[in-house]
Amino acid sequence: MSMKTYSPEFKASGVAAYMADPSRTFTDVAKDLGVNRETLRLWVRAAQAEQGGGPSKDRRKTTAPNAGGRDPQEENKQLRNRVRQLEHERDILRRTVKYFAAEASW
Repeated sequence: MSMKTYSPEFKASGVAAYMADPSRTFTDVAKDLGVNRETLRLWVRAAQAEQGGGPSKDRRKTTAPNAGGRDPQEENKQLRNRVRQLEHERDILRRTVKYFAAEASW
């Protein structure tokens, strides 16, 4: 089995495709390009090193869940707070609907 050689333009397009869409993984992009997942990962790491950032855990500055390797405990805390806030808003809406429903039935 021989190693394949890819042009710099092809590598750059692969890195750009990976960095452009926060929802896509190395596996997804690599499958589309027809390359190995690890090959694409190495290209991305090399591109990040060239930019001076080195391998960064926050690869795409996204707010997707657990993006950038955030601490799962911190993420769970934030998600619990968000759930609590949404439940509070839901309860306010329920009370409002009951109020106006009772008012309209007289």
